[in-house]
Amino acid sequence: MTSCTALRRLTTSALALAPMIPALAHSAPVPVPTSAEAAQALDLAQREIAIRSVRGEANRTADVAALIRDRLIAGGWAPGDVVVTKRGETATLVAKWAGSDPRLKPLVLSGHMDVVEAKRGDWVRDPFGPVIEDGVLYGRGATDMKFDGALMVSAVIDLRAHGYKPRRGIVIAFSGDEETVMATSAALANELKDADMVINADGGGGTFADGTDKPLFWLWDGNEKAYADYQLEVTNPGGHSSEPRHDNAIVQLAQALVKVGAYQFPPEQNELTKAWFERAAQFQADPAKAAAMRAFAANPNDAAPLALVRADPDLVGKTGTTCVATMLSGGHAENALPQRARANINCRIFPGHSREAIMAELKGAIASDVVKITDVTDGSITPPVTPLRADYVAAADKAIHAAWGRDIAILPNQASGGSDSMFYRANGVPAYNASPVFTRRDERMSHGLNERVRLVNIKPALTFYFNLIPDLTK
Repeated sequence: MTSCTALRRLTTSALALAPMIPALAHSAPVPVPTSAEAAQALDLAQREIAIRSVRGEANRTADVAALIRDRLIAGGWAPGDVVVTKRGETATLVAKWAGSDPRLKPLVLSGHMDVVEAKRGDWVRDPFGPVIEDGVLYGRGATDMKFDGALMVSAVIDLRAHGYKPRRGIVIAFSGDEETVMATSAALANELKDADMVINADGGGGTFADGTDKPLFWLWDGNEKAYADYQLEVTNPGGHSSEPRHDNAIVQLAQALVKVGAYQFPPEQNELTKAWFERAAQFQADPAKAAAMRAFAANPNDAAPLALVRADPDLVGKTGTTCVATMLSGGHAENALPQRARANINCRIFPGHSREAIMAELKGAIASDVVKITDVTDGSITPPVTPLRADYVAAADKAIHAAWGRDIAILPNQASGGSDSMFYRANGVPAYNASPVFTRRDERMSHGLNERVRLVNIKPALTFYFNLIPDLTK
């Protein structure tokens, strides 16, 4: 079955059968998270956030791995079943819980331990000194993704404590440089290429109604766009600034950047993005924008709704490939004509296109022989589309409804950013990004200042995993 056909059938059937999901209940009652279990999960998240696991000098990702290792061993794992591997300045963690049937491929629970840089002087609070105020946890990694990772690890420990015994083995796999070069991401995916499925907590997630903790909708990522960086460069012999010439490297590069900024790649759609626009429109407060979303789903080439959708930064990434200038440098002296000017163009490529094809399209848009364009992408690949499986769709629907209630709308999604999942998909392993954590629209601070998450998420997230993991491993 093709992925497009699969999505059409599976998402429709899964939603239609939602009232019947309780019939799929476990042979044993699903545990109800206790206050003690919630406190242990929060404690692990706070301890992780307090460790500065940032690329570069004094990278302490290995300390995060050691913290998780110790928590797992205390929870019943044999020391030999939890392996922390130093990889350059960072580390990975792999913890295995053997299933009763060794013939079955394992379920991988994926995440990453590193975070992006955060400067104390820029934040209201210390980014590596977790603080709780009014039911909100602040700190780097609160949403990306130490809080999520702690919930996932804690849920597995709790399931073991409740006596659950998986038939299919479970592997917890955490990378150490997902935010940068993804070398450990690729290494783990290669080591675990015999997995049955990957559930990645680094992606998807839910949305609260504005200003409240009332859940509106939840989405999971079944695919993601590819990441690419291209360098634009203009070189020139230079000269004295008192003798200007028309072939100024900075000016020529600037002209190229204006063309890149104005260029729009053709609109595209697949079954994931079409379903997302159709379902997400109901949660759009602006009636004109909601109508444009529905119109785009019906016809992505309709110019007027396309323009309205593309004007919204939250929506434009779902309409096709996007490229944007992100870095700029040039010149060597204030009183000299520039000998070199460079810029970085970051692209998020819609599935189905190679980096070479997008580079050729950029070159055509720039249309200048003096601008050299080079692919300088580091640590990214162009993965195939994940096949959508009925067991995942049913288990995810059941788990999120158990956690947050029957009124939650579920939106299949294609992520505009990249994650560890791309490497599993490249090895033919289905990977789904499915965080059970909900945020308010105005509190999405991943990679930004004053990152935060609401503690109301803890017990529902544990409930989500108490349902999802057994359904995929029993």
